[in-house]
Amino acid sequence: MLSLTALSVRTIAFCYAPDGARYALPAEVQWTLSGAGMVRQGQTRTALTVVDDLRPDTDYTLMVQGKVLSFQTPACAGLVNIADHGAVADGPDTAEHAAENARAIIRAIGAAPKGGTVLIPEGTWISAPVALRSDLTLWLKGTLKAPADRTGWPILPARNHAGKMLGSWEGLPADCFAAPLYAVGTNCLTIAGPGALEGGGDRGDWWTWPKETRQGAHRPRGLHLVNCQQTQLIGFAVRNAPSWTVHPQGCQDLTIAGLHISAPDDSPNTDGCNPEMCQNVRLTGVRFSVGDDCIAIKAGKRGDAGEEDHLTATRDITISHCLMEAGHGGVVLGSEMSGDITDITVAACEMRGTDRGLRLKTRRGRGGRIDRITFRDVAMTDVETAFSANAFYYCDHDGHDDWVQTRDPAPVTHLTPQIGRIEVSDVSITGISHALGAFIGLPEQPIGPIHLTRITVQDLNPDAIPTAPVMADHIRPLRHAGIAHEYAQIIADTDIPIEEGGLTLLSERTD
Repeated sequence: MLSLTALSVRTIAFCYAPDGARYALPAEVQWTLSGAGMVRQGQTRTALTVVDDLRPDTDYTLMVQGKVLSFQTPACAGLVNIADHGAVADGPDTAEHAAENARAIIRAIGAAPKGGTVLIPEGTWISAPVALRSDLTLWLKGTLKAPADRTGWPILPARNHAGKMLGSWEGLPADCFAAPLYAVGTNCLTIAGPGALEGGGDRGDWWTWPKETRQGAHRPRGLHLVNCQQTQLIGFAVRNAPSWTVHPQGCQDLTIAGLHISAPDDSPNTDGCNPEMCQNVRLTGVRFSVGDDCIAIKAGKRGDAGEEDHLTATRDITISHCLMEAGHGGVVLGSEMSGDITDITVAACEMRGTDRGLRLKTRRGRGGRIDRITFRDVAMTDVETAFSANAFYYCDHDGHDDWVQTRDPAPVTHLTPQIGRIEVSDVSITGISHALGAFIGLPEQPIGPIHLTRITVQDLNPDAIPTAPVMADHIRPLRHAGIAHEYAQIIADTDIPIEEGGLTLLSERTD
């Protein structure tokens, strides 16, 4: 019930989760932290709580509602303040000043010893992109802000000198502008604190060319972690990313705790967090309100010519006590899933106003497998379609081609995507618009089994307009439907309504 989710030299995140706790607690609780001759107290209404300004190498005792937890903060080899290396707060929003501050921050990073901490003090620090390194804590007390002017912005190449994928765009190696804050190949990196990372998407021109390139490069992420191991992100906010907000790519052993990730609801492709080709990832107590999917779990995609040397699997991801307030999907798997996505658990979360709750999407030509997906103890409010899986997703330039969208069976090859076991239980839903569930598999590769247990629909959205519940061709519009499916094995409680008539328009059916 009381556990330590993340621990760094000066910041912790603890989870107190009694029965009924999802993102929010049933009632406010008080916590007490004692250590180093001091006592701190606070109140929290959320299951995940972040506490900052602790002392390194110190024993502490945490008490919450009679539960006790003892821990010791790690030692810090040295604290380096970026202001001592020439960084200037609250300066002009120009490319020149941003470049000067970036050089100062890089000097501070270079001066920090192994196991040391670099401090971003309170204030607003305009900075060009900065690369982080291993064995470092970035203590984010203030706001690190990308400049509005992208003049001189560095570009991350598609591959490194050894041919390994670095830059990416929608699952393929591609040149992309470097994120305002990024790391490549690090080990034991922590970014923690109550501050913020401002991506500049709202002030630059990034959002005006969402699918295009400039200087041969795609838009940057907000925070980009490439091939990193043992990473912690604790407590800070990430706002207004140029494209995907937090993008872990090829990472292992990643903890994301207590972040607040946001962008306007009309900002293009500002997904909240997209773990791609990652293993052992934990997202706890994260709050999302973005312009695209809140969490999109991905595993790369094959190119038009079958390119696949960059692909690795995504597996063992746990999402708990998170809040999705706005976005196209709450938790989405795909559509880039060619490297396989398996062993994903979503538990004790809240979704409010997202277009979909749990959404799986793929298409012919991707290959790969989605399997062993668990979704339990989730509350949804005003979600248009609660659950969907779509093997006819019309992404990419050829997404509407007949070979992708035909309902005639195609030969099964290594390019045939698979969607396997999905288990959904203990979900309460208020205000459905289109359907409780919409599942459409390929005739040559059906979906499932899909287990649906203890699902409660409190009421329906009276203003809903009939709409296709998945993004595929030839789908009939639905309003207030139960479970609609084709080429899918559904195992549901007897009180869960199963629709007659499937999902494909009658005029397009081949059976």
